[in-house]
Amino acid sequence: MSTTHTYDITLAWTGNLGSGTDSYRTYSRDHELLAHGKTTIPASSDPAFRGDGARWNPEELLIASVSQCHMLWYLHLCTVDGVVVTDYKDHAHGVMTMDERGGGGQITEVVLHPEVTVADESMESRARALHGKVHDVCFIARSVNFLITHQPTIRVQAG
Repeated sequence: MSTTHTYDITLAWTGNLGSGTDSYRTYSRDHELLAHGKTTIPASSDPAFRGDGARWNPEELLIASVSQCHMLWYLHLCTVDGVVVTDYKDHAHGVMTMDERGGGGQITEVVLHPEVTVADESMESRARALHGKVHDVCFIARSVNFLITHQPTIRVQAG
């Protein structure tokens, strides 16, 4: 028996500058992402597509989702395997490749650069190996069609 989970958000376009979408240059790409009980996320398109660089764009949100899912599953796997993680930071990098016409594109690669600190030197090799098991269980990684790789740095907590 399978279990399902549902997720509901509201997207509200806030970019009507007075004349709607009467031309490509007369409207803003600004919008807000809302979900019940959560902080609103100000969003736009990438500045390369006339968006506001101070707001989150869909491509960044997708890369962030990949990074978050990897971290959450990684921490779970570490707990199960007896690896004590005391710090975790990721510098994720995504690549979008445009098609020949320039009218469309897709995310073609995400590289995660997790920096993990573990409590003891004896945990270092297991901590590194567990990154390779995440893609088998991460909901986001299992849902996308682009390459996701990881290049972890494992450190041992000082003292």
